[in-house]
Amino acid sequence: MAAAKIKKGDSVVVLSGKDKGRTGTVTQVLPKEGKVVVEGVNIVARHRKPSQQNPQGGIDRFPAPMHISKVAVADPKTGKPTRVRFEVRDGKKVRVAVKSGETING
Repeated sequence: MAAAKIKKGDSVVVLSGKDKGRTGTVTQVLPKEGKVVVEGVNIVARHRKPSQQNPQGGIDRFPAPMHISKVAVADPKTGKPTRVRFEVRDGKKVRVAVKSGETING
């Protein structure tokens, strides 16, 4: 299995879709489905009927998973989207932003 280029806690930029250009933090990564959940992005509304657990019912809004190809890691220097490469620095394998050469923490 290859190392993950996008991890939980990363700052990412949305590249396509209704939220194009928005930035957010990855709250969950679903590697089997190839999807990520980004805080405040791709918000969907579910109309819930009143039930035992939720007697009020109403509309639930929450971020839905989106395909990992729709997001790119935000460059630590500029905040713009960048690709990620792996390098060995100080004997450790680290993620590096291709555009600026900055190390991505995590």
